[in-house]
Amino acid sequence: MTGLAQGVFEVLNKSIVRLAIPVAAGALVLTACGSDDDGGDSGGGGTTYKIAYQGPLSGQNVALGENMEKGVQLAVNEANESGDYDFTVEYVAADDQGAETQATAAAQSAIDDPDVMAVVGPAFSGPANVAAPLYAQAMLPAVSSSATDPTLTEGGKFATFLRAVPNDNAQGLAMADFLAAQDGVEQVMVVDDVTPYGEGLAEVAESELSAAGLSVERQSVPADTVDYGGAARTVTESGVDALIYAGYYEALAPFATRLAEAGYEGIGISGDGSNDDELINLGGGSVEGWYLTCPCTEATENEATAAFAEAYESEFGLPPGTYSAESYDVTNMIIEGIAALGGDVSREALHQHLAENEYEGLTKTFSFDENGEFTNTAIFMYQVEGGARVYLGGIDELVGG
Repeated sequence: MTGLAQGVFEVLNKSIVRLAIPVAAGALVLTACGSDDDGGDSGGGGTTYKIAYQGPLSGQNVALGENMEKGVQLAVNEANESGDYDFTVEYVAADDQGAETQATAAAQSAIDDPDVMAVVGPAFSGPANVAAPLYAQAMLPAVSSSATDPTLTEGGKFATFLRAVPNDNAQGLAMADFLAAQDGVEQVMVVDDVTPYGEGLAEVAESELSAAGLSVERQSVPADTVDYGGAARTVTESGVDALIYAGYYEALAPFATRLAEAGYEGIGISGDGSNDDELINLGGGSVEGWYLTCPCTEATENEATAAFAEAYESEFGLPPGTYSAESYDVTNMIIEGIAALGGDVSREALHQHLAENEYEGLTKTFSFDENGEFTNTAIFMYQVEGGARVYLGGIDELVGG
């Protein structure tokens, strides 16, 4: 990768808050503390610490995974090129294809490398539910910038899992609030894709819609459905005014195509799993007008992330996507945590530091409760207009909350 201009470094570095070293007396040394490195051509020299990213880097929905991976890579590249650290950071890929069946192998690949001090991810909720207990056994911190299933943090069941994004309790409520504020919306159908993410989001949306006084119907259509014609007819013949699809873009695109063919004219809304340009590439005109919620802000539209967006496009030749900026923030939070620990870096000490300290990122302030749950609940809205995803702003602003 080519180096970035020093001016960009300075703008970005001003956004990073140096965190105080936490008290970690008596911490058990359960992992290695990085490998020795003489520096080479890049990095700060000294010890090399590795940061893994677990997410879909192949298979279906790979675009969402690549958005996040590039955010992680940019943060690592900048840290090594900045000269601010006396250690080197190395990126490690842990591809789980966004599938629960691949999550164990992906997690184990990170766990088995003693120089991996933290993981950004898992990206999807299903794989996170499988991998998080493995990371807990290894005392390896896993900080997800995108897994939104509320049950992942219930009772702090996964000891080293931290969620750096509002969960689907916030996203489902935002969907309900938005639809309740639309004229003529009285009946809503909620369709999930029979994944942990889709079912969790659908359950919250259904509950919040009912609480808002709307009539709700619920359907489940597996993500591997070959022909969505029957499901599309069911929605259209029901006469509902709006449809919430809780799933990923790979399945929504053919579903939306069939809905358009069946003559569905109601409002369509989906969540962060569909909030990617690949939805438009796959669905074409059939997804025109669809609304997309996301606990992610638009990096190219906000002053705080403008320098990041410019650096990202310079590095990769395309603008940042869904969760790119959040993954960049999480990676920088981990790097700052390593720096704050000085020479006493272990997986357990790093997790304690991340869990107990607040970090001011470009996208938001990151802090966690005692269960590893993120303490911010802001949700944002996008819409497909003119064949492009258009950022509309925060849900609270759109509905007057």
